[in-house]
Amino acid sequence: MFDLRSAEVELRSALRSVERHTTFAEALAQGSTGTTVRTSHAGSSGEFAPGLRGAALRAWAGNHWVEVAASALTPQALTEAAASLNDRLSKTPAGPAPPGPPATLHREEVHPPARPLSDLSVEEAIARVQEYRGWALAVPGITEAHAFLITEEDARLYVNTAGAFEFQVLPRVAAAVAPVTVENGRVGQNWIRLGGMGGEEILQPITEARVRAVAEGAKAMLGAKSPPAGPRTVVLDPSTAGVLAHESFGHGTEADQFIRKRSYLQPLYGKMVGPEMLSIVDEGSFPGGWGSLFFDDEGTPTRRNLLVDHGRFVGVLHDRVTAGQLGGQPTGNARRSDFLSRLWVRMTNTYVEPGELSREELLAEARDGILLEEPTSGLEDPLGGQMQIKVLRGYRIERGKTTQLVSGIALSGRVLDVLRAVRGVSRVDRLVMDGAAYCGKGQGDYIPAGSGGGYVLTEAIVGPA
Repeated sequence: MFDLRSAEVELRSALRSVERHTTFAEALAQGSTGTTVRTSHAGSSGEFAPGLRGAALRAWAGNHWVEVAASALTPQALTEAAASLNDRLSKTPAGPAPPGPPATLHREEVHPPARPLSDLSVEEAIARVQEYRGWALAVPGITEAHAFLITEEDARLYVNTAGAFEFQVLPRVAAAVAPVTVENGRVGQNWIRLGGMGGEEILQPITEARVRAVAEGAKAMLGAKSPPAGPRTVVLDPSTAGVLAHESFGHGTEADQFIRKRSYLQPLYGKMVGPEMLSIVDEGSFPGGWGSLFFDDEGTPTRRNLLVDHGRFVGVLHDRVTAGQLGGQPTGNARRSDFLSRLWVRMTNTYVEPGELSREELLAEARDGILLEEPTSGLEDPLGGQMQIKVLRGYRIERGKTTQLVSGIALSGRVLDVLRAVRGVSRVDRLVMDGAAYCGKGQGDYIPAGSGGGYVLTEAIVGPA
């Protein structure tokens, strides 16, 4: 892949050309390649991305940012982008420097996986997913199976007029296998879905034995009963707990929502929003996480941001502008989906901090209720404070034990009601950030966002999905 570091001279030259009209300017160059392959009864398809390459140039215009994009990293393209930026800046007085501290680090983060997948050809990737599908179809009763594999290498170089030079390469891998069975008009489905930053090791859980077990789970769904409806005690598995964290203290803690007066959480800052056993974290520096990165697109290093600390709302996600306006510090959450998209305050890996209880102790405490597994979607209203999470399946909890399998369930309610009703959080052997999920904002702007946690016991409204 083209080494972005070779474009440093041209990027700095472009920034120097706008300095007479601004107190600060920066450039984010991006180069990415990847492969996406899928297979099903309709056949197999593969797409090799030839490479996204370009840069976003941004400058401070007194009280707001102005920016342009260059669709190539050639001297001509960057010179033209700088000229366009200059033209826009010349219409606005320079004014004071932008809020918040500028990045000044010189840092390079390039950590190739021991067994990288970035060089996997389309043909090799197709052969891999066809093997996954074959394992599922070999199980008697499975009538169809879908599989996909995504590999991506995203390189980003950040430079600014304060002297920063920050370069990172993010290799991401995501895969899924979804067996399906049909019997007497009923459809049963199940899947294994994973993703993270790394290489071949991300795919190790996809074994023939694991896929066959997932296929048997799809067959079991044929006998699943409809879920109950109404208020219920619920236990959320780690994946669903992660979606709860994402939807409850995700978009609502992105500080640009505070600036726009679009977060129901704003007047609750510093107050108790849940029991002392509940802590929620957003951590962009989580090792190997699907939503991890070394520094954000303003050059701020990522870190562990505590959002809810033992029940108290204590943390907000910031970029430079929101930190300056709200008296905070940049948190490493300024992200672009690509150089052609605008920068937003965004989540990275959001999770419920694991607790002290075992899964069995939570079920015993629940006594009667529903265990929810395998989230399929989540939705939050950051202004009104409502949320909905849909899951593939669940189990009735009776006398502290899981019993009857039930089909797709929707969990809904007021975020604060669900959080304040939390009665337990489990420990986990290893905290994992679920992969293969993308979070949108604005008109799309999808970015990788991980989530996870321990099992969570709470109260919510449930019904058929």
